Amino acid sequence: MAAATRSEKLDLRLTPEAKRVLHAAARASRRSVSDFVLESALARAEEALPDRRQFGLDAERWQAFLTALDAPARPLPRLGRLMAEPSVFEREPTE
Repeated sequence: MAAATRSEKLDLRLTPEAKRVLHAAARASRRSVSDFVLESALARAEEALPDRRQFGLDAERWQAFLTALDAPARPLPRLGRLMAEPSVFEREPTE
């Protein structure tokens, strides 16, 4: 499988100490700083995202989830009143 061409750039501001640590870690890993930072950041992103992209439910909870999705929207009178009022863009200017 061919590697994707890197065409996007991400600028990063950091302290001199953080830069020193990243350079040292990259050298210890025998990688460029760019590769080290990219691989580290992507690994952290993969740890942070799974619970926001997918979730698992047992059969009972899955059915309750589907039932909630299929249920009609409950009336929200305050929202209805708000939507019935003219927006600030529709109102006549006051002098």
